[in-house]
Amino acid sequence: MADLNLDQHISQQFNDELEEVRSKVLRMGGIVESQLSDAVRAMIQGDQNLAREVADRDIEVNALEVDIDDECVRILARRQPAASDLRLVMAVIKTITDLERIGDEAKRVGRMVETELSGMLAEDIRSEIGYMGELVQQMLTRVLNAFARIDVDMAVDVIKSDNNVDVKYVSITRQLITHMAEDPRSIPTVLKVQWAARSMERIGDRCQNIAEYIIYLVKGQDIRHTEFADLID
Repeated sequence: MADLNLDQHISQQFNDELEEVRSKVLRMGGIVESQLSDAVRAMIQGDQNLAREVADRDIEVNALEVDIDDECVRILARRQPAASDLRLVMAVIKTITDLERIGDEAKRVGRMVETELSGMLAEDIRSEIGYMGELVQQMLTRVLNAFARIDVDMAVDVIKSDNNVDVKYVSITRQLITHMAEDPRSIPTVLKVQWAARSMERIGDRCQNIAEYIIYLVKGQDIRHTEFADLID
């Protein structure tokens, strides 16, 4: 009986450690979500102060990544998890890498607004950038919810929605090329907008990555570099 109680105690400790790690991932995700939202708003409004805040918050994101990564290494060393627990730890390690890179992309947009744009977007581009920003924000929110609930169906929806971001990115690129052709003096500014749009397209890709980790966590199935439609009903 004593051994049984000890086993139960150890098991509960392990579960608490895994839950604490998941909570930290969601805390990190919340900060990154705020970074992205503010970066898009700063770009549309040309708000340099808000853009500066986006960049400054990156320190907190980086610190959380290091903290979570260290905790995952400790869990792997002490607990030697197997099966679904091991997949959870591996999914967390990969997820925080993508969250940190989403934060980097948001910071890149913020830096650009802070130093280059300051409200110089044409109205049609402003509208398109705003819409693309909404799409990637929705992807990030949904994928964080999918991670919190370990929801495969929601993860699948996130993967499917990345196509909308890609289509919008192509549309914006075409518009920006037209602007540069009509007014060559706009080329330096338009290129900055293009880089910002590219950052948001990459954020969509990062959200898709996280969704794939969720599917791997639940199904034990790595769907990277495969035909998505053939694997998920």
